[in-house]
Order: sequence, then structure tokens, then C-alpha cells
Amino acid sequence: MRKIILIVVLVLVSNTFFAQSVFDKFDNQDDITTIIVNKKMFSLMSKVDTKDKETQQYLALIKKLDNLKVFVTQSDKKSDEMKAVADKFIKTAGLEELMRINEKGKNIKIYVKSGSTETQIKELLMFIEGSGKEETVLMSLTGNFDLDELSVLTDKMNLPGGDDLKKASKKK
Repeated sequence: MRKIILIVVLVLVSNTFFAQSVFDKFDNQDDITTIIVNKKMFSLMSKVDTKDKETQQYLALIKKLDNLKVFVTQSDKKSDEMKAVADKFIKTAGLEELMRINEKGKNIKIYVKSGSTETQIKELLMFIEGSGKEETVLMSLTGNFDLDELSVLTDKMNLPGGDDLKKASKKK
């Protein structure tokens, strides 16, 4: 019985480590712009004192975030590689499709892993497949947050694909 429990724990722990580092291969590549914000930075940002209501909403949200990773490229080769990794991750991480948009040569897909309640999100993955001169964007956001709160984050951080996330939070 102990062996079975140990094996289950090892599998769960290895999946957690894999999920945290699956996109790290895109970091420090010449053709890919990378934005990575960790829990420590979110914690430091949340300590700002303000009276502005919108900024307070933003600070309340970032307290709930653990990790943000954004990878942007215009390279077709890197775009294909990012798509393959994202597709594989979506299948193995148990993400469910939230929405899909196809407009003006962009194919946008947003996936989530639900949290403890119906409106809570543990993980959000957005993949924007650009064509031609359009950028391809891969974004992973983890924490315990509400999808409706994301529009404040995208406004304040000026994230690539922020307009598409706003659409998702309005349609949910």
C-alpha cells in the first residue's frame, strides 16, 4: 500500500513540475520576446498603497496570482513550435476550452482550469496564432482568480492579447 501511495505522490509531483516548466523552453530564445512575472513580484506589487478604486481592484487581483508567462514571436518556425507545445500541454493539463475566436487572420484560443468555485480560475492559457505579419502569443497565468478580474490586469500591464482576454471575461 505504501508503494502505491508513493507512486501516486511521485506522479502528481512530477506533473506539477512539468506544468510549471513546460513553456520555459521558449525563454531566452532570439526570436521570442518573453515576459515572466513570478509570485514574489506580484507580492511586492500588491503592497502599493492607493485610494484609486481601479488601482485597488488591480492590487486585489495581483495578490491572487502566482505566475504569468507571456511569449511573443513573429517567426513561423517558433510559432509552430509554440503551437505544438501548447496543444500537448492543453491535453495533459486537463484544461477546458473557454472560447475560440477567428478574426482578421488571428486564431485565438483561451483555455482554463477551474478553481474551487464555478467562477474561480486556477490557470488560464491563451494562444493567439498569428498569420503573416501578425504576432503569435502564448500566455500562461496561474493563481486563484476570477476571469472577470482580468480586464483590470490587462489594462494595467498592457499585455499582448489583452483585448482578447477582455472579450473572454465579458462572454463568460
